[in-house]
Amino acid sequence: MLGATFLLALREIRRHILRSILTTLGIIIGVAAVVTMVTLGNGVTASVQDEISSLGASNFIVFPVRTDRGTLRPFDQDDVDAVQRQIAGVTVAAGNVTANVTAFHNGQDWDTSVTGANRAFLEAQTVEVTEGRAFTRDEETAGKNVCLLGVKVREEIFLPDVSPLGEQMRLNDVSCTVVGVLEERGQGASGADDNDTVFMPLKTVQRRFRGNDDLDFFVLKYDAAYASSAIQDSLVDLLRERRLLRDAEANDFNVIDTAQVNDALGSVTGALTAMVAVIASISLLVGGIGIMNIMLVSVTERTREIGIRLAIGALAREVRLQFLTEAVVLCALGGLVGLLLAFLASISLASAIEVPFVFDPTINILALAFCAFMGIVFGYYPARRASQLDPIEALRHE
Repeated sequence: MLGATFLLALREIRRHILRSILTTLGIIIGVAAVVTMVTLGNGVTASVQDEISSLGASNFIVFPVRTDRGTLRPFDQDDVDAVQRQIAGVTVAAGNVTANVTAFHNGQDWDTSVTGANRAFLEAQTVEVTEGRAFTRDEETAGKNVCLLGVKVREEIFLPDVSPLGEQMRLNDVSCTVVGVLEERGQGASGADDNDTVFMPLKTVQRRFRGNDDLDFFVLKYDAAYASSAIQDSLVDLLRERRLLRDAEANDFNVIDTAQVNDALGSVTGALTAMVAVIASISLLVGGIGIMNIMLVSVTERTREIGIRLAIGALAREVRLQFLTEAVVLCALGGLVGLLLAFLASISLASAIEVPFVFDPTINILALAFCAFMGIVFGYYPARRASQLDPIEALRHE
């Protein structure tokens, strides 16, 4: 019986194909909007998490800030060594400095930055070397003129089919030998392109480009078995002691927990996605009302047909089931078309805004199931009204 009812529903939809399409427009637009917004929201969330993960998981980033008197007290390597040595749970601690430079090679030049860091920093920030090698301990200790290229710098000043390994290049007036190429990375915490930089040993950059032993910031990686709050408290206490801050004085440094930043940004993007999806779902409600309206019109148009079926023995529940099935099928078809449009729109928009396309089968299944549910909710009253028609009065209907 259900099969025959389904076929009858398809026949009625096909008989009034244009009206059916116009009726389901609200459903189509609503499903397409909701699924597209959720898919793009998932893509944005994934993109943000990738950017945060480039800072390293289970990491603290510590940098100096200006005091009320306008002074800025930088950190040095002794601070980093003290953190590594005295705080339980810290596995890696490494400093970082940067400077703006112009890179030269074979007649090509490119404005970029040089980053002074050692292998410990690369480990803490999960920076991988895809070609060549990282710095050796001797190169770091002696401050040798060796460098690791970011992908962007390699593209700009080296030929694409020539390996840069072993090549000599110049950063301002400082010559260096390329020993490795870094993996492609995303946008850094400061908004700069992490691919557009050249890494050199920390001592080299401090001596040749900065002229001092100061650090811009340092990163520490901790064992996930330790509570991050306990490590952060110990870190703050140690740095306050080393910087001779009195109890009444505010910290002249900031500590950022990358795990907390990741969670916070994930929550914000999730909430924004949900809000936009709820707004877009209003069109689903409008579409459901349109389904109810057209089904009531259909009951009026087919009053004689209903009367004939009831007169020759059709049960009221069978008439109700037929009209309810038509409403569900109409909504489900609209949902399927909406999902197809959402899929195409999501791929196009994700590419346009440069976020990954994250297909979520759950939201697609839920959207289709919700459309079917809407068919039941908004189709029940017209179906019930059709089943309660008096056969004699229905046969008299013109």
